[in-house]
Amino acid sequence: MTDKNLFSPIQLGPYSLPNRIVMAPLTRNRAGDGNVPQDLNVEYYRQRASAGLIISEATQVAPQGLGYPATPGIHSEAQVEGWQKVTEAVHTQGGRIFLQLWHVGRISHPSLQPNGELPVAPSPIAPEGNAMTYSGEQPFVTPRALESDEIPAIVEQYRQGAKNALAAGFDGVEVHGANGYLLDQFLRDGTNHRSDAYGGSIENRARLLLEVTQAAIDVWGSDRVGVRLSPSSTFNDMGDSDPRATFSYAVKALNPLNLAYLHLLEPSEADLRHGGTAIPTQEFRPLYDGNLMVNWDYDQEAGHGAIASGNADLVSYGKLFIANPDLPQRFKLNAELNEPDPSTFYGGGAEGYIDYPALPELQAV
Repeated sequence: MTDKNLFSPIQLGPYSLPNRIVMAPLTRNRAGDGNVPQDLNVEYYRQRASAGLIISEATQVAPQGLGYPATPGIHSEAQVEGWQKVTEAVHTQGGRIFLQLWHVGRISHPSLQPNGELPVAPSPIAPEGNAMTYSGEQPFVTPRALESDEIPAIVEQYRQGAKNALAAGFDGVEVHGANGYLLDQFLRDGTNHRSDAYGGSIENRARLLLEVTQAAIDVWGSDRVGVRLSPSSTFNDMGDSDPRATFSYAVKALNPLNLAYLHLLEPSEADLRHGGTAIPTQEFRPLYDGNLMVNWDYDQEAGHGAIASGNADLVSYGKLFIANPDLPQRFKLNAELNEPDPSTFYGGGAEGYIDYPALPELQAV
């Protein structure tokens, strides 16, 4: 046990964070035309700048990476300019913000893809369920398997996304390797049936994740790059024959890279209901020497406990940050928390996005 808690400062690469309360990446489906961040997004992030660190919503690195309506990108000049307004607002409030780099892979639909093409994936395996499109839910299609000679271009999409994030004024980037999206699809053998250098062995399946991470490091330096993984998640119809071995290898491979942090999702009840293997993040603590961030429905008490036990160095909060823009202050004062409204999580306008009230004493400042 340590005497550290959520309010203890921490050094994250070149940044001195005033607390260990991180705003998790949260898809809210409120980008403007052209998947460009708009004024509504600027205000949303500005309100939450008291987080030790903000991790942006998942942001596609290329048009091919789009999987949901009204999610922002980081591949056009207009998108970079939109994000510049966000980062300026956060920095004006004294905050820090990383951009989450995203490619959804098979979790898309031809109606969302350039020229109505098939989504791409490691293997032609359709996920169960429905894609979210501009015309409502539609069944997922069988994706097209990427050819071996196409994969370097995927890495370059992430590299360019990292460069664009730098131009947009972010403080770093997080590689999204979780939640059943492209890098996760390559990592797990339930979705990767390839026989080339990117399939078969755990080493091969982890290759794309590591190449993308290195591309981000080439742009930012290792201490301004984070990686997110979800070892127990079944979200987006994911599975692996031996997730403990797969993710232990991935964590060990990331360990020597001296990242800003490794961000791990805890197992959830939904994962277990869908046949997932519960692997608590504390199992990975001995395998990772750097800053370890954890996520999944932590409250303040559990967050303090994770830090004090040494099992985590930072805790990311999702739904609590949606409803409480001043979450660190509320935690510090043990103040009552606003209740999040799930009906406004995805899509819409200001309601349920920028209208959650801050504490009265903060409103009067």
